[in-house]
Amino acid sequence: MKAKEIVELLNAKAIHVHDESFLEKEYNFAFSSDLMSDCLAMIVNNQDELVLLTGLCNIQSLRTAEMLDINFLVITRGKKLDQDLLQSLGDFNINTFSTPYTTFEASGILYKNGIKATDVDKEILG
Repeated sequence: MKAKEIVELLNAKAIHVHDESFLEKEYNFAFSSDLMSDCLAMIVNNQDELVLLTGLCNIQSLRTAEMLDINFLVITRGKKLDQDLLQSLGDFNINTFSTPYTTFEASGILYKNGIKATDVDKEILG
């Protein structure tokens, strides 16, 4: 599914778009978490096709996306980034959006429309 379709489905508003051409890029996977340690531990592949959904709107979510080479971040529950964080977005190559949906709702919308859960590290899950 193209990024622009995901943005439309989630009724998302752009916070920062690093590169407009990303809207034509295909994304096939999503991962949802407010625990960035879970993201770091469990996302093992598909980062270039992955949308990260989180209600965490601080520098940790941006740094986690950056470390995992994820360039599509959706902040859920309509949360707003503070001014310092907004100013620092230019330092990251991460296209950042906000959706009014909860993380659960946004995940369900994407799943219902064909986005798959990313592969996770099976050893962690036991």
